[in-house]
Amino acid sequence: MNAQTRDPRRLAYGAIALAVYIGAILAANILSANFGLVPVGFGLVVSAGTYAAGFALLSRDFVHTYLGVRGVLLGMAVGLVLSWFLATPALAMASAVAFLVAELADMLVFLWARPRGFVRAALISNCVSAPVDTVLFLWIAGFPLMFESIVGQMVGKILWATIVPLAIYVGVRAIVRSRTRGRMAPRVSARVVTSPSKRS
Repeated sequence: MNAQTRDPRRLAYGAIALAVYIGAILAANILSANFGLVPVGFGLVVSAGTYAAGFALLSRDFVHTYLGVRGVLLGMAVGLVLSWFLATPALAMASAVAFLVAELADMLVFLWARPRGFVRAALISNCVSAPVDTVLFLWIAGFPLMFESIVGQMVGKILWATIVPLAIYVGVRAIVRSRTRGRMAPRVSARVVTSPSKRS
């Protein structure tokens, strides 16, 4: 464990991301078990847990950033064990297979794209893993593989559960950075003003 991993702030962010990740996996399976396929407009249908599943793919990238691969594997294991008891074993198995394959694809693509920046890497990796997760989950869980259900899942996972949260994240980060620069500017000015007097 390196110094960056032991940083308290990173650990706190990682714990929050891990809790969200586990909750998203659990919510996706419970919703799908209780409500099956639901209409979302424009003739499209999705499994009821689609938005939560898409959010799980996104939160996984945050877990990986702050806690590494072991954090991702821990979150996946806890989420699937809880799903086995709180949803149904069949959905837990379908979710396990779909998540394992999709998460592997997501992780490999995320690691490849990470040097380009977190947001870009998260977007690219989710665009790859979401179709994999969708097809495998629908097929193993026994939901029909229809055009309407596949496209509906893509809209839910990529648009609403990836692009929108990432846009909010970018906006909040820009605001925080702007305020941080605003607080630092007076200190820099004060140093510039007082430095000549120190020399005299």
